[in-house]
Amino acid sequence: MEATPATGTPTPAAPPGTAPDDRSVGRRLARLTTEVLAPSVLVTVMPLVIAARATGSLGGLLRWGGAALFFCAVVPIGVIVYGVRRGWLTDRHIGDHTQRLRPLGLGLTSVAVGIALLAAFDPPRLLFALMVATLVNGAAVTAVNHWWKLSVHVATAAGSVIILILVFGAALHALWPLVAAVAWSRVRLRDHTLAQVIAGATVGVPLTAVTFLALT
Repeated sequence: MEATPATGTPTPAAPPGTAPDDRSVGRRLARLTTEVLAPSVLVTVMPLVIAARATGSLGGLLRWGGAALFFCAVVPIGVIVYGVRRGWLTDRHIGDHTQRLRPLGLGLTSVAVGIALLAAFDPPRLLFALMVATLVNGAAVTAVNHWWKLSVHVATAAGSVIILILVFGAALHALWPLVAAVAWSRVRLRDHTLAQVIAGATVGVPLTAVTFLALT
């Protein structure tokens, strides 16, 4: 227990190793935003959303969405989970950018294999474009992270939003505040600087949009 300077009234001490603001509402909201809109969540949701739009049937969703989900999400996320359990990654968000090349590279390899396999079976154009855009965006982010900790969270969120706008229409510009919220959360948690989250959006939007449009 600690006493307040003004009154001497005991107040609960923070848990050992906890920063003074770790339990603040702002930090908790930032942590929630980071988890709910994490790249692992978005790469899981996006193939299913685009497959549903592209096929318009439950069978198409399960067949094409499931295949894209496996290569774009299940394998890359599995690599990260395995790396954390084995101890060569410090956490599932890979906070240490020097550790990112290996898991991101393996994840991109999975996406590339998925693209090659699906291409042989005439996949829905929108879904195929999503996978290629994911590969291009991911490759750029991985290359930058070799030297500098560009925000993967923001690049993925921004790329996801621009694809949703291109597929579903201008009304989904309303989703941009979610990208801003992700950027704020990464800075608030001190996982990135303002420059790093801005760079994430700067890379994610144009690369994803150009690639997606070129294929659709």
